[in-house]
Amino acid sequence: MPNSTYLYRPNVRFNTPVSARHERSAFTLIEVLLVLAILVVVAGFVTFNVIGVADEANKKAAKVQIQNLSSFVNTYRLTVGSYPSTLDALYTQPGDLQDASRWSQISSKPIPPDPWGHPYEFKIDGSKFEIRCIGPDGQSNSPDDLVN
Repeated sequence: MPNSTYLYRPNVRFNTPVSARHERSAFTLIEVLLVLAILVVVAGFVTFNVIGVADEANKKAAKVQIQNLSSFVNTYRLTVGSYPSTLDALYTQPGDLQDASRWSQISSKPIPPDPWGHPYEFKIDGSKFEIRCIGPDGQSNSPDDLVN
């Protein structure tokens, strides 16, 4: 029977005392903290880039919706003879029309909110109209607004 201070291992050439060998069976605290710090930095970069991509996608979606709504408003003007009083008139017939027989439903669905959940602003100024997306801050006439 072998001596209890020696441990037999087939991959070790000579039997040496266990206390003489520096066997590691776990990671040190420094190694674990270093790996965690690296993971936090990588997660920060990924999160920052994903948020930036989502914001750009929302802006592009709002621009496309504004272009579609502008086309709808122009179609309404050609059909009815005047601009709608609200964007809802593209979907539901307004009660203030002079000739209700000229109205036809332009939009097949109710007008959706912008990508941030705010309604589009619609203003008529004589022969011009403006459709405004108030953007992520929800404030009109701020730098992040999108206008047709």
